[in-house]
Amino acid sequence: MKWRVVLESDSETGDRAVWCPELPGCVSAGETEEEALENIKEAIALYLEPNPIELKSGAVLREVSVG
Repeated sequence: MKWRVVLESDSETGDRAVWCPELPGCVSAGETEEEALENIKEAIALYLEPNPIELKSGAVLREVSVG
């Protein structure tokens, strides 16, 4: 899956900040554009990783596809 990301330069440090508009709070950075892009890939994967869910007795967990 492809995600749009926005790269910005930090005027104070010269590092590259990167964030994903579709995933609120999913941000990263790197000293170079290449490093920032690798770091945001990891951040997106972690963002999308499901959290463990504790179900009440009798509850059933299902997955659905959209689109």
